[in-house]
Amino acid sequence: MSFVGSGMKILGLLAVLLLLAGCSGSASGGGRPAAASAVPGKGAPSTPAPSTPAPSPPAPTGPYVALGDSYTSGLQLEPAGTGPKGCGRSTVNYPSLVAQDLRLTQGEFTDVSCSSATTADLTAAQRVDGGANPPQLDALNGQTRLVTVGIGGNDAEFMKVVERCAEQGVLKAVALAKGEAPCKDSYTAPDGSSTLSGVLDTVGVRLAGVLQEVARRAPQARVYVVGYPALLPTDPAGCLPVLGRTVAAADLVFLAEQEQRLNAVLSSRAREAKAGFVDTYTPSAGHDMCADRTTRWIEPPFPAPGRAPLHPNAAGQQGMAQAVLRAVHAGQ
Repeated sequence: MSFVGSGMKILGLLAVLLLLAGCSGSASGGGRPAAASAVPGKGAPSTPAPSTPAPSPPAPTGPYVALGDSYTSGLQLEPAGTGPKGCGRSTVNYPSLVAQDLRLTQGEFTDVSCSSATTADLTAAQRVDGGANPPQLDALNGQTRLVTVGIGGNDAEFMKVVERCAEQGVLKAVALAKGEAPCKDSYTAPDGSSTLSGVLDTVGVRLAGVLQEVARRAPQARVYVVGYPALLPTDPAGCLPVLGRTVAAADLVFLAEQEQRLNAVLSSRAREAKAGFVDTYTPSAGHDMCADRTTRWIEPPFPAPGRAPLHPNAAGQQGMAQAVLRAVHAGQ
């Protein structure tokens, strides 16, 4: 995903929200468990003989290619990496940390991720500040042994959804929007269905095409689709110190649900393509943008100096790297 473009509008809207909160006196501040089974009949059930788990395949030794958007590139994290300035590629993003852990040489690791990238930018050049990022899939070849793909948020226009919710928060604060969840209501059709469902279906179709092309170009590679970490807590009360009371709590829940739905689509399409899926949402619980500055993985709308709003900070990139490495070493 990327905060470029609509992101500055979100900042302005949230600044209005926080100002309104101050004027109105709103508060602000600094493996599934195994199912039990029973065997009918007399006597105790027999105990199956323990089985030896199959050994995990060895981790790939490279070449490794990282594809993705700004959540992959490490937007605004120093030191900067290679590529056009507008890609925001960092040498401490999760692909770089994964390559370091796998002890890959410079020639065995290629990071072509770029801020604002959509699935279309994997097959066509992406024009950004400082030049053009070549089609990301061009980095793959028959020698590639590991691929991570972090894409889909920009196709789903997730930041535009966040922008809409910020707008609805402003309207609700000045009594021009009604209801407990005005943003969610704006995306609800008369029949009660979500108008975002079609968008997510489109994301899934596009990702399926990307994974087919990855398999064609790098047939020997282990491929992992990397999901998005949690932007918001499951309990909206956790955002009171950051956002105050002017953003409807039900709309914060709605946004969290939409991100989880996006991750579910990515996971489903990865499974269908026989690729691995890296869940970064679960390990990021409690590290969202509303968490304490010392523990958060995602920066809030008003971030720490030099950080990108609503994007992973250095700790977030480390957390995502650990999630990827767990999957890679487990051979999942």
